[in-house]
Amino acid sequence: QVQLVESGGGLVQAGGSLRLSCAASGRTFSTYNMGWFRQAPGKERKFVAAIRGIGGITYYADSVKGRFTISRDNAKNTVYLQMNSLKPEDTAVYSCAAGRGSVGITALVGYDYWGQGTQVTVSS
Repeated sequence: QVQLVESGGGLVQAGGSLRLSCAASGRTFSTYNMGWFRQAPGKERKFVAAIRGIGGITYYADSVKGRFTISRDNAKNTVYLQMNSLKPEDTAVYSCAAGRGSVGITALVGYDYWGQGTQVTVSS
């Protein structure tokens, strides 16, 4: 079992920055792929970014490339999402997820454990 707790959400003006954190329980954090997904009101949950446990390869949705950066600190069992140049359309609940699948790292099905999410609101 892996428990995930997100933090760092809040209200920010367009063009601003936020850094989300996701703290994970367990001793095998480094072996998990970690992802960030977001869900806006009335819309389905969508992939934002992911980082592999082995090799640390990163993946991004086209809508956030160049603005968001995912990273992990295995010593702290934590994954981060640095969000810069935020736009009102980035407003959503952001959730982190953990999984060990070799495929589907950018899809919901690639993950077994989910946090409860943190709200990010970007005002115009």
